[in-house]
Amino acid sequence: MSELELVSKNRCFGGEVRKYAHSSAATKCRMTFNIYLPDAAISGGERVPVLYFLSGLTCNEDNMITKGGALPYMSQHRIALVTPDTSPRNAGVEGEDDDWELGTGAGFYVDATEDPWRTNYNMYSYVQLELQQLINDNFSVDYSRTSIFGHSMGGHGALVLALRNPGHYKSVSAFAPICHPTTSNWGRKQFAAYLGSNESDWVEYDATELLKVYDGPELPILVDQGDGDQFYSSKQLQPSHLVISAECNKRSVKLETRMQPGYDHSYWFIQTFMEDHIEFHAKNLCK
Repeated sequence: MSELELVSKNRCFGGEVRKYAHSSAATKCRMTFNIYLPDAAISGGERVPVLYFLSGLTCNEDNMITKGGALPYMSQHRIALVTPDTSPRNAGVEGEDDDWELGTGAGFYVDATEDPWRTNYNMYSYVQLELQQLINDNFSVDYSRTSIFGHSMGGHGALVLALRNPGHYKSVSAFAPICHPTTSNWGRKQFAAYLGSNESDWVEYDATELLKVYDGPELPILVDQGDGDQFYSSKQLQPSHLVISAECNKRSVKLETRMQPGYDHSYWFIQTFMEDHIEFHAKNLCK
């Protein structure tokens, strides 16, 4: 396990925001992430719950923690927040900077199986295995109280990680997630490049398909979608497909979806409902 390099540290809302860099075994390159630690986890000797946030296309580890408005609520509930990057950076993959929907900033939280991506573009394993092990080994967090949420591509990633790892996450939520990527232009394009032409291999990274067969402990899910979101109207997100799958699997899934009138796909939307999402996770993490 690589050593963490502290890049920066800032006092905020009765805690600290720290940025770290490390050499990743999963992505074969230098990765960065932010972590917010309430004082209870710094000097109080308390192992606090931990919440992971996965960002969307073109974003990095800084977007949510600087623009999402989460930190006052993380401090209030004494929960750590981790915001990883959305892809490898400067991995040297040919074409990784040519298209904003593929490559840099667009890892889609999959483990690529196709060249030229498969050596570096392994964001599923990075987030689920390597990063969480680093956090658990180096900070005062309680591994048994972990939850996850995300936005857009990151909402897709959060749902997939939670559904593929039954019992690991206490709750999952998403802002405007890509709900059915195997039937959307945001998904089919990337899955073909990262995972190959066999579409049966794609379903393990599709929340709508995974929800149909989920058979783990009850999983609380909260999804917010704005009806003014241009990507909702262009059928990229398809939250109704997720609802249909949940109705087929009421035994194991507790899904709440909310349509928010007038809201778009931006961080203005995310900020508005951030408190609701933190309260949702706190209820499940702090029992």
